Amino acid sequence: MALIPEKLRLAVTRTSPADSAPDWVVLDLHGSYPTHAPAGAAAALLQRDETFEALTERLERLGRADWLSGVLVRVGELHVGLSTARALGAALGRLAARTRVVGYVPQVSMRTLLVTAQASEVVVPESAEVSLPGFAAEQVFLGAFLAKHGVSFENLRIREYKSALTSFSEDRMDEYEREQLTAYLDSAERTWLAAVADGADATAVLGAGFTSAAELLAAGLVSRVAYDDEIVTVVDHHWPRALELLLPDLSVRRAAKRADGVAVVPVVGAIVSGRSRSTPPLPLLPGPTAGSETVVTALRRAERDKHVKALVLWVDSPGGSALASDVIGRAVARCTKPVVAVMGEVAASGGYYVLTHADHVVADPYTITGSIGVVVGKPVLARLDERQGLNPQTVGREAALFASPHRHFTPEQRAWAEKMMEEVYARFVDRVATGRELSRERVDEIGRGRIWSGQDAAGLGLVDELGDLHAGIAAARRLARLEEDAPVRTVSAGLTLPGLPSFATQPAGAVERLWPFGSETVLTWFDRSVRVR
Repeated sequence: MALIPEKLRLAVTRTSPADSAPDWVVLDLHGSYPTHAPAGAAAALLQRDETFEALTERLERLGRADWLSGVLVRVGELHVGLSTARALGAALGRLAARTRVVGYVPQVSMRTLLVTAQASEVVVPESAEVSLPGFAAEQVFLGAFLAKHGVSFENLRIREYKSALTSFSEDRMDEYEREQLTAYLDSAERTWLAAVADGADATAVLGAGFTSAAELLAAGLVSRVAYDDEIVTVVDHHWPRALELLLPDLSVRRAAKRADGVAVVPVVGAIVSGRSRSTPPLPLLPGPTAGSETVVTALRRAERDKHVKALVLWVDSPGGSALASDVIGRAVARCTKPVVAVMGEVAASGGYYVLTHADHVVADPYTITGSIGVVVGKPVLARLDERQGLNPQTVGREAALFASPHRHFTPEQRAWAEKMMEEVYARFVDRVATGRELSRERVDEIGRGRIWSGQDAAGLGLVDELGDLHAGIAAARRLARLEEDAPVRTVSAGLTLPGLPSFATQPAGAVERLWPFGSETVLTWFDRSVRVR
């Protein structure tokens, strides 16, 4: 609750009587807005940014306040992707259907206008900083740098668009990477223009070089040029109404726990075997990982819960382990309750693999998805070893040194890896073909490691609906024939203690199966280091 007072304030309009009760709310948007709080008390305590889940819950309460005349949304410094920006805008749009919502944007950018696209009005100050350059992607290729320092990189991939490791193995962008990124950016700009500029021509908006608030007003991109103190006057204290907005209705929450509803199971971060890890937001530490054991346990808990009538699989992941992705995908396929998959900023490669058998798939138009392909690689330090006088010596079988960074793949190792990759790719294609009811030939045609925007993926049959988590939850309620306001709760794997065994019963006809590849060498991975600006 510590974040809420600085993001939520009460106000009156400038024309209101001095002694009147506040009838406006000032909402400050800034930060990254992760979808859910991380699992675990320690990680949640270190979570500095308000979650999107908490924000949308507060917006729902605002929409129900009968005294509310309007909401001033002051958009500050946002560190969000395009999908999150659009989801924030959709949430404000739902509030705008109930009350007046004024977006105040001192720094006008592609993302801030996307956030306020569905507001009742968009106001900018005369001194607003304006930057509407369109979208671009930048990727640093390290091949030449690494070679200069005696490091090369083995990069085996299926197929030509699979670019997860090319930034390490090559010194420049190849034609396939340039093609798929160009297509994604074109799709993103068309979607942005439709949402913000009523589908205006890109040259007229993104090529205009706007620099001032007056130019934005003349182009119809904003409603008014004014400062926030010309819209409302902030009130220091009004505790009754502040508490009404800040404190949840505990009786409603208790009733929701006992009512039939929808469970949300997150798959956030790189997909790995074992348990998920929520890394606190500290420098030099990796991001969160989605462990197959944790995700599968959460799915099975939701499956057993008699009050859960449908599941939403929230996927914000660039993929990872082929093994872990397959394990999660199998658990989704075996769910007897309806499963709706919702994609976040990225649900590519293994992030797409896990949701192929969902009953309904929702993606944001800006989501990076697809990347149906496989990659194997490793850094090779042989020249560095030679330069530094390092002399690795080996004993035993050459095949056992497959992952060694001190030597290149031998022809036999390369042949073994390529055979393994073809098998994994064939399985990936089969999962998509079966789950999405497409031919294997069609999946291979739109696969080949290529990324797609959510907008384009919908036209290809990889996605059923364009929308956000709100749309996915609505779809889950429809599939389960629940009321429109049926409760939603996030499901975790639950408490585990070191050394405590799990218990199970053997299903009829169970047959033991071993993963044929041994250690996890094959990855279904999309390199998320490509940043869309």
